[in-house]
Amino acid sequence: MAEQFPYYIEFRHVYKTFDKPVLVDSNFHIAAGETVAIIGRSGVGKSVTLSHIMGFLKPDSGQVIVAHEDVTDFPEHELRRIRKKVTMVFQSGALFDSLTVGENVLFSLELREDYDEQNKEDVVSGLLSMVDILHAKDVYPADLSTGYKRAVAIARALAAQPQCILYDEPTTMVDPIMSTQLSDLMLRLKRQLQLTSVVVTHDLALMQKVADRVVFLHDGHVIYFGPVDGLEDSSHPHIQEFLAMDRIER
Repeated sequence: MAEQFPYYIEFRHVYKTFDKPVLVDSNFHIAAGETVAIIGRSGVGKSVTLSHIMGFLKPDSGQVIVAHEDVTDFPEHELRRIRKKVTMVFQSGALFDSLTVGENVLFSLELREDYDEQNKEDVVSGLLSMVDILHAKDVYPADLSTGYKRAVAIARALAAQPQCILYDEPTTMVDPIMSTQLSDLMLRLKRQLQLTSVVVTHDLALMQKVADRVVFLHDGHVIYFGPVDGLEDSSHPHIQEFLAMDRIER
């Protein structure tokens, strides 16, 4: 499959319309082990792009390649196989409120047969240590800040040993200190685990820290796809406006 689909994730001429066009002839690709940020204003199709990668949505036309396979017309049972390789960290964290932090991470391990009970406890502790939240192992999600919930969600995602991790606005609604901790964590995971990563964000500091390349969406169109440091050189007025607004906000 890799010969036919050399990139780990690829969008080929993807179109998606709801009441208005959300993705219009969307083209980009992500190599294995690469981190790509998808940026743009609210409502430009960033989260819709993630939903296509996960198979929650299907394109109206075009091809979606994930894990070197054309998943465009995959039935649900085939998508479940792909989702063992590609996992998503939702903005909400999507944790189970009735389970402790440790039990939330353990839940992902329960799906794997290659661990015995002691082993699982060790792995849970190891993952929570990796994301700097071992001290909260017996705490319930309701008692955690938004930032800590995201860290737990990342640990839970890693428990499934994915090849690729999708982050949906990981630093939204967290304070600046936690935002820095989360971005440091994502950078560390990138270097240690060499996971393929997609980061949907409007946080340019996060993009600059973790991404190799960037997809800039505007009104459903990919108006820039290339290296992060090339974004500043783009003459596109919407990109220059976006960068200027970011400088003002900082």
